[in-house]
Amino acid sequence: MKITLDIKENRLSTFLAFIKTLDYVSISKEDSIPQWQKDEVNQRLKDLEKYPERAVDFDQVMEDMEKKYGL
Repeated sequence: MKITLDIKENRLSTFLAFIKTLDYVSISKEDSIPQWQKDEVNQRLKDLEKYPERAVDFDQVMEDMEKKYGL
């Protein structure tokens, strides 16, 4: 059986220390970032290295969007 617990950050280390003493409990951590998203970011980083001239300045994009959409 799997159970998901939501534990306050300031209580986590104490709780985990206790849980680890139980021989019938195993602890696994799930990554909150899906693999497809990691793959996409890695591909974009490779593309950026290969074609740095295609990079777009974030501040410029934000400025353009503000002008275009009146934000």
